[in-house]
Amino acid sequence: MGSGAGDAIGVFDSGVGGLTVLRAIHARLPAEHTLYLGDSARMPYGAKSAETVTRYALAAADFLSKMHIKALVVACSTASSVALPALRQHLNVPVIGVVDAGVTRALAASRGKGVAVAATEGTVRSQAYQRGLAHSAPGVRVVARACPLFAPLVEEGTVEGALAQAVVSHHLGDLTQQDVDTLILGCTHYPLLRASIAAVLGPDVEIVDGALGVADELAHILTDGGLLATGPNAGQRRYFATDAPDRLQVLGSRFLGAPVPLVELAEL
Repeated sequence: MGSGAGDAIGVFDSGVGGLTVLRAIHARLPAEHTLYLGDSARMPYGAKSAETVTRYALAAADFLSKMHIKALVVACSTASSVALPALRQHLNVPVIGVVDAGVTRALAASRGKGVAVAATEGTVRSQAYQRGLAHSAPGVRVVARACPLFAPLVEEGTVEGALAQAVVSHHLGDLTQQDVDTLILGCTHYPLLRASIAAVLGPDVEIVDGALGVADELAHILTDGGLLATGPNAGQRRYFATDAPDRLQVLGSRFLGAPVPLVELAEL
């Protein structure tokens, strides 16, 4: 059965970070219905094997598909790095990942120097951003940094101040000596650390958030497919978590930039 304009956009992540992507989708496409799934029972994905992450991603996609989606957004860099081929083979709707969107925006912003990537260990290990950048801009110099302390810092709410800047310096401080002009925020938690990252790297490094690129790509796909929602009313929003839905509700407002209403428990 084909998808229709009235169907929802499914978005999933391993936890709350994907709400930064959902925030960009709501801003770009306010009339669309959205379903958000945070796989909090199995987070974080970043340290797990590619096979395990792909299995989790397929389960999340099946859960959302049962509620009639017209597109799936993989709002997790780790899952976007390893699971997109399997998801695209498994589903009959467009599947959009955050990696390609980040690469596109970074190359548009770069002034010809190196491009840095800050991401989880799993995303860095997957080489997804490195491959994407090399494919789109052969010869580009890429510096990738795993930043395992960033996500816990964000979830604790410590995104600015001396401690946040010390952690950013620990992971990314050497980039000031690496002759890079662009940094990709390769994890959906990291946009909340943007001010601290900018303070460490200085004004000459453009910081790129792939969430905006995801929203643009989604808008183009829905427009081209005649699948845009119509009508003046804002779309319906539903939120699900595989564990501790109350935690997603409390933390989520920080990522979404608006109160998160009821979060339902999902059984995958």
